[in-house]
Amino acid sequence: MPNASASQKNEAPERAKARPTLSRDAWLNAAMTVLEKHGIANVKIDRLAKQLKVTRGSFYFHFQGLTDLLASMVYEWRTRNCQPFQRLADQGIGDGVAFFDMVMDVWVKEDPFSPKLDLAIRDWSRSAPGLAREVATMDDLRIELLTRAFLAMGYADDESLVRARITYFHQIGYYTLSLKEKLADRLRYQPLYGEVLVGPKARQSQ
Repeated sequence: MPNASASQKNEAPERAKARPTLSRDAWLNAAMTVLEKHGIANVKIDRLAKQLKVTRGSFYFHFQGLTDLLASMVYEWRTRNCQPFQRLADQGIGDGVAFFDMVMDVWVKEDPFSPKLDLAIRDWSRSAPGLAREVATMDDLRIELLTRAFLAMGYADDESLVRARITYFHQIGYYTLSLKEKLADRLRYQPLYGEVLVGPKARQSQ
């Protein structure tokens, strides 16, 4: 009969094989949560491994290294927070108010847009020049879309740009303040915000 130590040695590999391997998404989601709550400086492999109660080896099964993980996080932001606006950029504008509502819906419905991720990426970009340029480009696109909506309503060029900036700065400030509000209430307020932001030209076209 084998002694206890020999038995334990034989069982150890079996337990290792039976232990489920964390998915790539599990690692990525954990990293995104840390980014949103504590900032990019706290996204560390050791910290994530400890949080997920696994070894570093599980991480390297899915990622080449920390740089690979960070690139995946930026890709997630591009997919969730940039692509919806990029799709609108390729769309023609008939009704300025309707187009304005489509732009605002991306933020209001938060599906797939994530305000926490947007703020975290913006904070990260302060120490990452390449990312900062990408964030600035996305800011320009969002303001451009709003400007196009106001132009379609009949506002002059300068007023369209200023109204677009006010609308966008309002939206960024809304998230920065971390205002807690039920989705039902936000949807109820949306037409009132819209009426104030779009101004008299929109009312005249109705």
